[in-house]
Amino acid sequence: MNKIDIENLRKKIEEYKAEKLADVEELRVKLLGKKGEITKLFEEFREILPEQKREFGKHLNELKTIAAEKIEQLRGELVDFVEGGDKTDLTLPGDFHNLGTRHPISIVREEILDIFSKFGYAVAEGPEIEDDWHVFTALNFPPEHPARDMQDTFFINPDASDPIILRTHTSSVQVRTMERQKPPIRVVCPGRVFRNEAISARAHCIFHQVEGLYIDKNVSFADLKQAILLFVQQMFGPDTKIRMRPSYFPFTEPSTEVDISCNICGGKGCNICKGTGWLEIMGAGMVDPNVLEASGIDSKEYSGFAFGMGIERIAMLKWLVNDLRHYFENDTRFLWQFHSVV
Repeated sequence: MNKIDIENLRKKIEEYKAEKLADVEELRVKLLGKKGEITKLFEEFREILPEQKREFGKHLNELKTIAAEKIEQLRGELVDFVEGGDKTDLTLPGDFHNLGTRHPISIVREEILDIFSKFGYAVAEGPEIEDDWHVFTALNFPPEHPARDMQDTFFINPDASDPIILRTHTSSVQVRTMERQKPPIRVVCPGRVFRNEAISARAHCIFHQVEGLYIDKNVSFADLKQAILLFVQQMFGPDTKIRMRPSYFPFTEPSTEVDISCNICGGKGCNICKGTGWLEIMGAGMVDPNVLEASGIDSKEYSGFAFGMGIERIAMLKWLVNDLRHYFENDTRFLWQFHSVV
């Protein structure tokens, strides 16, 4: 044994290249096997003079470490190559990966906003956690109104003098818009709302709304009727008719419920419209002067109208969905039906 033999073997190890895993195993046996070159050097180490053992022992240990590291390096490179590329047959057809689908609520929401954007409406949004002023008081809800009851509203701190609540409608966004923007105002307010209701096929404690607000000089009920008619004909088809029935909302006067002619039976009567030929889609009305004044708008100079619809309701009518809970269960069998809807 001499230093030149050790150094030459070290260079061979460092320069060695393998083309397959069998070559690496062959190298391991050649160097570290029972009859391997490094193994033989360790056997020869026993015969050298005691004063040389320290120096040669150091070089042999370094050589063995270099050999082991080289073997692991070559093995790792070849394993990565085999798993990542060598077994890939580029002539085979590619794997099919399902693309995600848009949620029906998102589809209808964007369609509604797109229609009103053509009419000049901007989009306004606001917080889901609100105060009593923006959800109730500024909208002309008297203190004894049933909507303030715990059965309808989720209160975060019900015992506080100024309670914080989860908004029950996106009308709170209309109030915030009127507070910071001078007329003319033309906005639609999409968002998620919360009501303390039992979950069923026709009701849920969480749902989505789009509400609209238009305030300017000389705005009339005729303007409201025309805006709604244009919207429903864009959404449900040019032959769709509307019907307005008197109703009551604290924040509008006069108020109306809006129905559309059933797009399933053409107004003749079916099980969807319960034989009436009409389907309810929204509430609307002229903004109450008290609401304008509460937001700092002169009700003698300006007037306006507001409307609101449930997105789930529109989607149910559009695609004949018979259970509101489908929208929240994330069942891919249901959602996949909308993969082709743009």
